[in-house]
Amino acid sequence: MKIIDSHCHPQMDDYGDGREQMIERNLQEGVFMIAVGASLNSSQEAIALAEKYENKIWATVGCHPDEIGDNFNFEEFENLADSKVIAIGEVGLDYFRTPEIEKRMKQGEIFRQFADLAKNKNLPLVLHVRNEKADLSPACAGMAQAGKSAHDDMAKLLSGGMRGVAHSFTGTIDEAKKYLNLGFYLGFNGIITFANQYDEIVKYTPIEQILLETDAPWLSPVPYRGQKNEPMRVMEVAMRVAELKNVEMEELIDICNQNAKKLFSIDF
Repeated sequence: MKIIDSHCHPQMDDYGDGREQMIERNLQEGVFMIAVGASLNSSQEAIALAEKYENKIWATVGCHPDEIGDNFNFEEFENLADSKVIAIGEVGLDYFRTPEIEKRMKQGEIFRQFADLAKNKNLPLVLHVRNEKADLSPACAGMAQAGKSAHDDMAKLLSGGMRGVAHSFTGTIDEAKKYLNLGFYLGFNGIITFANQYDEIVKYTPIEQILLETDAPWLSPVPYRGQKNEPMRVMEVAMRVAELKNVEMEELIDICNQNAKKLFSIDF
């Protein structure tokens, strides 16, 4: 059955010399991919993959907030956003590794530039938003996040007409509602297979606003914890979402595929 991994990084060096074999193996299994840019280099390499595997892999352009350095040059990213690019991201706010207020403010300023680019290009946003504190242990059920809310700050930055997905969502239900009310999608990955405090959020989110993802090569789902992740393991995520939503897996995958097609204006 065909399925799309709506957020992965097959262009990363983590796959080493076996990267092309990994990509071919996943495509042969009917797994399509959105290769997400997280830096200038990874955005360029995502585009190269999209050109090589047309209509099987698609590219986004963006800069992960942790990758924003002193030499950040927005124009370099702006120049990449051509017809091969289907979204702007991943971009956003990461307070988990950024305690400094000045750096958080800079993340917000740069996000505004990317958001304006997305508007000008009529492209969706792929959001990376992480709160100040996060605990993925089951003991924290009911309290997915504590501390300063990057999600609340992001909601203030989003305006009407923006569209996109909050990738790897690990916020609270109240934070989820803010995205959903704006028409954004929530992306769920392997985290939901080993951290049950997100069960209620998955149950709450309408299937029509869910995207399936892996964030490969990271966040391998159960039963592959500790291994390098691959896009095909999005099936494990789909299985868990279907279980939580009490729907047939085939139906769940079909709806989530349609969600990706609609948001990113792609077909497969």
